[in-house]
Amino acid sequence: MVAHARDRPVNARRNLPPGIGTDIPHGFRMGAFEWVLLIALSAAWGSSFFFNKVALRELPPFTLVWLRSMMAAVFLYFIVRISGQSMRLPPGVWKDFALIGTLNSLIPFSLISYGQMQIASGLASILNATSPLFTVLVAHYATRDERMTAAKLIGIAFGIAGVTVMVGVDALRGLGLHALAQVAILLAALSYASASIVSRRLSGLRPMVAATGPMICCAFIMAPFALVIDHPWNLAMPGATTWGAMTGLVVFCTAVSYYLYFRILAIAGATNLMLVTFLIPVSALLLGMLVLGEIIEPRQFAGMALIFVGLAAIDGRALRRLGLR
Repeated sequence: MVAHARDRPVNARRNLPPGIGTDIPHGFRMGAFEWVLLIALSAAWGSSFFFNKVALRELPPFTLVWLRSMMAAVFLYFIVRISGQSMRLPPGVWKDFALIGTLNSLIPFSLISYGQMQIASGLASILNATSPLFTVLVAHYATRDERMTAAKLIGIAFGIAGVTVMVGVDALRGLGLHALAQVAILLAALSYASASIVSRRLSGLRPMVAATGPMICCAFIMAPFALVIDHPWNLAMPGATTWGAMTGLVVFCTAVSYYLYFRILAIAGATNLMLVTFLIPVSALLLGMLVLGEIIEPRQFAGMALIFVGLAAIDGRALRRLGLR
């Protein structure tokens, strides 16, 4: 079968310099290594809700997103340079970087920051857990190798239910209040889903380069919004706590996360990548138990069980062993 143009590696289509991306395997799978990467990504992204809440006390949303993307771009570019890699790429690749930076960073970062100013983090995490559903829908129509299946839809339903049970059904009482904030979180989830499909175009790039390019573009695109809307020169200098939160956002929630993001995407595909949104509350809960000594309630164990059932259904191997798939 001849590969469809949109599914070919980027270096095959655009004559990238030799050596770029040749070490990234293709073919979607979820083995033990991929699950470890997904769990690590969920831990890094899971902490972003906390860091965002802290930073938003002293920084307006657009300025926060601009600083986050700019600082992450500098950090990632430094890593690219000291590792001997290059950002000298064809203009077509930079166009993809700009689109992915908009869909995967500028839009969702801004929408989530806006939404979190009005709704609780628990409800935001439930709404954000719709990302895999949007990904399955977008991938079904936009790709030829990530089709919608009953197992995926059932698994996603279990996952969303699990997140809801873990966070607490009481969080749903906020539905209908601050409707624009809730729509903002849902649109952020859709934007993440769309970005994961578009990001497949970068499957021929090494993950660090693929993570750096969109962040550079996001920083440049975000700058005029922050300058015109927030007038950051009029803001008081943030305190040490805010800068600490920004450091967490930049290093763990952005730089490390986006390296893992593109690594998983190249190996496991967009649908498997977006399963991270189900694991984020699980990681946050377990980190709270291990680091802060927090007690896990029975409903949270029940929620985790539902999530794991959903992940098993989407993964498919357990169902195949039982002869159900």
